[in-house]
Amino acid sequence: MKRNLSYWQLGGFIFTAIGGVLLHFLYDWTKESLLIAPFSGVNESTWEHMKLLYFPILIFAIIESRFFKEKQDFWWVKLMGIIVGLLTIPILFYTYNGAFGKSPDWFNITIFFISAAVAFILETRLFKNNIPCKRPWLAFGAVCFIGLLFVVFTFIPPQIPLFQDPLTGGFGV
Repeated sequence: MKRNLSYWQLGGFIFTAIGGVLLHFLYDWTKESLLIAPFSGVNESTWEHMKLLYFPILIFAIIESRFFKEKQDFWWVKLMGIIVGLLTIPILFYTYNGAFGKSPDWFNITIFFISAAVAFILETRLFKNNIPCKRPWLAFGAVCFIGLLFVVFTFIPPQIPLFQDPLTGGFGV
């Protein structure tokens, strides 16, 4: 199980890395399709970059969950990985920009990969601890709620800097 888990988590990282990069461009590739907008980056805001991490992790988790049915803590672990991964993006981005000014594009891409790695490393450690979860449906519901926020805030974003496109000054679609 230990080796199998490591392979799954490495696969999840690779899937998320590739998926996030593809989702970064998908909205433009589809000529700004409103059907694609909720799941891909629609601008260069920090929030939209967080979305690029969330959806590949979610898709991979749904696939992975079919193979880890015996793990009652599965969705709790995924929720923790998602939350920590999502928080890592703005923490690194705003810390760097606050300390050094505008970050170069290569560093923003690195932030995404670091955040994905942090999420999957944390998940791997939590899975190995086998912490019992009495309400897995609640963790799954929280994971889904985060996804709902990404969809809603694509079209109706709060007017705060996290959601603002630094290139255009706009918000959302």
